[in-house]
Amino acid sequence: MELGSFENNGDPLSSRFPRVGKGRWESVPDSDWNDWRWQLRHRITTLEQLEALLPLTETERRGVAGAGTHLALAITPYFFNLIDPNDPECPIRRQVVPRGEELVAAPWEMTDPCGEDAHMPVPGLVHRYPDRVLFLVTDRCAAYCRYCTRSRVVSGVGDQHLETNFNAAIGYIRAHREIRDVLLSGGDPLLFSDDRLERLLAALRAIPHVEFLRIGTRIPIFLPQRITPSLCAMLRKYHPLWISIHMNHPREATHETREACARLADAGVPLGNQTVLLRGVNDNPSVMKELVHRLLMMRVRPYYIYQCDLVRGTHHLRTSVRRGLEIMEALRGHTTGYAVPQYVIDAPGGGGKVPVAPDYVLAHDAERVLIRNYEGRVFEYPEPADAGVYAEPPVPAGTRGEAAVLAIRSALVQEWPSGAVREVVHGRHC
Repeated sequence: MELGSFENNGDPLSSRFPRVGKGRWESVPDSDWNDWRWQLRHRITTLEQLEALLPLTETERRGVAGAGTHLALAITPYFFNLIDPNDPECPIRRQVVPRGEELVAAPWEMTDPCGEDAHMPVPGLVHRYPDRVLFLVTDRCAAYCRYCTRSRVVSGVGDQHLETNFNAAIGYIRAHREIRDVLLSGGDPLLFSDDRLERLLAALRAIPHVEFLRIGTRIPIFLPQRITPSLCAMLRKYHPLWISIHMNHPREATHETREACARLADAGVPLGNQTVLLRGVNDNPSVMKELVHRLLMMRVRPYYIYQCDLVRGTHHLRTSVRRGLEIMEALRGHTTGYAVPQYVIDAPGGGGKVPVAPDYVLAHDAERVLIRNYEGRVFEYPEPADAGVYAEPPVPAGTRGEAAVLAIRSALVQEWPSGAVREVVHGRHC
């Protein structure tokens, strides 16, 4: 078949991204449904509203009843339509519908798991890493994730209230010349009006040592109607500007979200995605692989997989680090490198992001590195001297070379599952 002879309306990938539709809001005019302010005004925020739309389990009913004391309930009509009403374990439902487990905290869970409050020199500004700051500009989101790291301050019903001092925060950034990167987060900065967000971006862009700006948002997933042409036209004035979105499951990769990301990308905004590893949502290699593939088709680079933070009341959503490593094993080498994010744990109490990866370096000494690939094959890479000049080391015969490699292989065979080590290749494999 010749290229171009098939019918695809110019977009062969469109069938991979279904339209969400209006669902229970079918009678709403398109002009309202596609208005992000209408979506916000009609969010599901009470037990009565949710029960009218969804048959709840007993644990969900208890969770919703308690949501007014620690993290509010809010779901946009658009995002609600992704929920399977007949499946209590629906991966979309688990993310946004409260459950009774939230009301019980495990002993190791924390109110401020990332230690942000201890690194806040002025209200609303977190300075934990040397050259960058986290600017918490709002405590409101379009919808509320039940595993929210900042549930203590987000939604207005947490243990604390966010009281950002914008003038003091901008003054601090201006006074600290080591700060080259400012990340706007919250809450969700894209809930600001275009004018208000532009004033903030302009103030930050006017600081000479701030090299680039970032926005962390889940708006393209919860409220893609917000990504308007006028918003994108405004954002493109403040490059270099990067946006990190937050998508956890392939079902969230809809036509509407893809179009929203396309508008941002067309405005020159590089897009990355941050995924939180969640039990019953994406703790499955095939689900995660489909997610990262869809992200790339949306021009979004998979950036991080986060181990779920030790937020109070999230034990039912947390999966093991072992499972996360299995997922990384299933990605690395089995799909394109652009699709492989970095798996990290935000060290409890404020230690920052720590990368976690499967062990690919099996042995390492002054002469060689023994590595394995995604198939379980083992290779030796000669370790060059730091000076970069080759000289045959004065090592007695019989203490190096193939015998040493085979000895390590023999030890590995004892430790690894049968068949995991297929061969050792000795020599230079660059």
